[in-house]
Amino acid sequence: MRNTASYASKASQSLGRLYDTGASPTRSEFQRDRDRIIHSTAFRRLQHKTQVFLAHEGRHFRNRLTHTLEVSQIARSIARALELDEDLAEAIALSHDLGHTPFGHAGERALDRAMEPFGGFDHNVQALRVVTRLENRYAEHDGLNLTWETLEGILKHNGPLPHLVDLAELPVPADLRVNTHASLEAQVAAIADDIAYNAHDIDDALRANLVTLEDFLGVPMAGSIVEEVFALYPGIAAKRQTHEVQRRMITRAVEDVIVTAQKNIASAGVSSPEDVRQAGRTLVGFSAGMASDEKQLKSFLFNRVYRHEDVMVPVRESEAVVERLFAAYMADADMPGRWGEAGRAVAGLERARIVADYIAGMTDPYALDEHQRLFDARPDFR
Repeated sequence: MRNTASYASKASQSLGRLYDTGASPTRSEFQRDRDRIIHSTAFRRLQHKTQVFLAHEGRHFRNRLTHTLEVSQIARSIARALELDEDLAEAIALSHDLGHTPFGHAGERALDRAMEPFGGFDHNVQALRVVTRLENRYAEHDGLNLTWETLEGILKHNGPLPHLVDLAELPVPADLRVNTHASLEAQVAAIADDIAYNAHDIDDALRANLVTLEDFLGVPMAGSIVEEVFALYPGIAAKRQTHEVQRRMITRAVEDVIVTAQKNIASAGVSSPEDVRQAGRTLVGFSAGMASDEKQLKSFLFNRVYRHEDVMVPVRESEAVVERLFAAYMADADMPGRWGEAGRAVAGLERARIVADYIAGMTDPYALDEHQRLFDARPDFR
């Protein structure tokens, strides 16, 4: 097994699982977590959940699964360079979107609004619910029975959560300490998520003909790379130029993060995973210059892509689908299988939680099928 730095998480020193599984002769505890996540039902469902562009539009747009795999690859690369535990970084990256609703962020916004009287909806908390309660494949327990470190990373990879509601109802092996930062491996997964979606949202926006490469000239983080690619490859097809821009953006962002993280780790003087949790700040991230550039790139994408009317038409309809489903189930519309059995016995907050779990687990096509079943209507996103 590869040697890691003193500040890296150690599988041999894990705080363990809720249910003892015994030692594996071939895999570390974090490798077992990764494998359990990959084999889960929730992971497979990601292939039918929207990233930004709905799957029916074709053109090989990313979905939640392809996005997750890209995040995982980037996370492993950064973790290796920083001498961290690659398997933990990968496990957290692979699970970071397990709590996402159908229809991407549109579905999440709609479900959060519907759940506002009941405490709201957060996809990181939902991911924790998925891996601790909702997955039900194992003979001896619900959930995936992941290690404390993976659960901590799923919940806190974006930073401390001091205002989080009580997690007492969720079965975890020990206190997840919501007021501290998570491991460096979790921080790596978080920044890998940013790097991946910045690059692939540009690619998907170009595939959708919402923007051209020329539109990115002068846009921080992307513009100088577009100029470089135009100068080096002026005569090649636009799709090849796009791929060159995308891969160079990822490479430069990754290299910036590695250098910046190395400096931050050294200046913080951390020498153990506990030091990292108590550092009081995120140690893995962009340099100040790239962070500023990335913020401006996100602003450009927000205005030119995410709020483009061709995107907003299906977004508005997607939100309406989720809101209608929630209202119908709360008004006693039947939910199939175990969801219906659980929901019929409760009301109010308890029923809302079951309804939210049910809707959040839906794929895009299943949500549309349920809408058709309940309302005899199928939204037209075109």
